[in-house]
Amino acid sequence: MLDGDAHPATQRVLEAAARKGVTLDIRVFPETTHTAADAAAAVGAELGQIVKSLVFVTPVGEGLEPILCLVSGPNRVDLARLAAVTGERDIRRATAREANELTGFVIGGIPPIGHPRRIRAFMDPDLGRFPVVWAAAGTDNAVFPVPPATLRTLADATVAPIAETPPPAADPVPGAGAARGI
Repeated sequence: MLDGDAHPATQRVLEAAARKGVTLDIRVFPETTHTAADAAAAVGAELGQIVKSLVFVTPVGEGLEPILCLVSGPNRVDLARLAAVTGERDIRRATAREANELTGFVIGGIPPIGHPRRIRAFMDPDLGRFPVVWAAAGTDNAVFPVPPATLRTLADATVAPIAETPPPAADPVPGAGAARGI
């Protein structure tokens, strides 16, 4: 846990967790953890343990409603699946400026909590494969470990299949699948 010298963005994350009765162990690194690969290298974790907090938007009235997707490091959000899960037909990835304006954080440091307003959140079920995952803590060089169930609670996230389905693994021997009746 950080002391009172925490960056204001990181402090908002700590305070949001504390309001839900959770104490976070935020780790700040001298190097950036902007990408999932950077974060995995910094904490010594698998890429799948890194939580990407991705912001999508859908029009509402004269503005935009943010939708936060908490996605396992190697996965990508499937817009059609996200639209089906959210019930929003017109949904797209937020620009960097929109993400900052809607969440109060910059891309690369967007945390799952601590936003100025409530944001609908959806969580990739792949994160549940790990006992601990790592999420951004408000800046591009701060992260925190958290069990997936606690992450879901903190973000008030709905676990849903929002990631693209990976392509089937190729047969190691061309034509072997046909011979096996696959």
